[in-house]
Amino acid sequence: MKIGLSSRALVSACVLCAAGLLALAPAAAVAHEGLDPDPPGGPRAAAIPRPALLYRSGTQVHPLSGAPRLPHVSALSWLVADADSGEVLAAYDAHRRLPPASTLKTLFALTLLPTLPVGVPHTVRPEELAGIGPGSSLVGVAEGRTYRIADLWRGVFLSSGNDAVHVLAALNGGWRTTAARMQAKARSLGALDTRVVSPDGYDTPGQVSSAYDLAVFGRAGLRNAEFARYCGTAVASFPGGGGWAYPIRNTNRLLTGADGVDPYPGLIGIKNGYTSKAGNTLVAAARRGGRTLVVTVLNPR
Repeated sequence: MKIGLSSRALVSACVLCAAGLLALAPAAAVAHEGLDPDPPGGPRAAAIPRPALLYRSGTQVHPLSGAPRLPHVSALSWLVADADSGEVLAAYDAHRRLPPASTLKTLFALTLLPTLPVGVPHTVRPEELAGIGPGSSLVGVAEGRTYRIADLWRGVFLSSGNDAVHVLAALNGGWRTTAARMQAKARSLGALDTRVVSPDGYDTPGQVSSAYDLAVFGRAGLRNAEFARYCGTAVASFPGGGGWAYPIRNTNRLLTGADGVDPYPGLIGIKNGYTSKAGNTLVAAARRGGRTLVVTVLNPR
């Protein structure tokens, strides 16, 4: 829930997009399989049978003749898909159920963004900040201070603030209600590997997702204008006390270029995360030459 992948792992994720898989034409994708489709007007539940190849272990890819060899990636699971068509170009243990860390905030945003008007002000109550897990990443939400809903969303997307998640969940009916709604949203998108227990992605027994499901969430998010705007924001201001504000920076170093990582050309963003159980996790998208790819990387070793 803090900084994303290590520099080496980030480079590996970049290589997946740039060097290995852009050479694969759609016809070379994984056995006609793809992420569950989104019809005009929004996502819908999957009406297709389970994709057999993507449930197999190991790397699944059908490269065209002359395509570069796939680079070595140490992650326990990863997936690369075309963001427009949803077609999976290559994957490794795509449906392996693993702790998602803060990448689960993609599902949180998909579930709550349509229900909470961004311009509405809200004064934080003490009980809304109760129960935040030890060691959580925080944006600095303070009780008694008034924020717009848009401020809280920037805290979620940029700082991965679990304090902002707790306040937004309270406005949505509470922690358990929000988890239940997220679970229902995942099912409606055809994401069957995900089990939501803690809406902020904090390590909790039984909470899992998969590279496949997280790519579904990322792809659906890019079709939501508010989601796309927040996840692609590198730097913003967050309200402090007494009318002043302080800068917050996106924890995705491929977006910001922080800590010696070169910004990745064409990067759109989405969400990264870290917990001790999940390791580093990343859902990212990049656009080049009119094509957008979504990449999920879970727990690089």
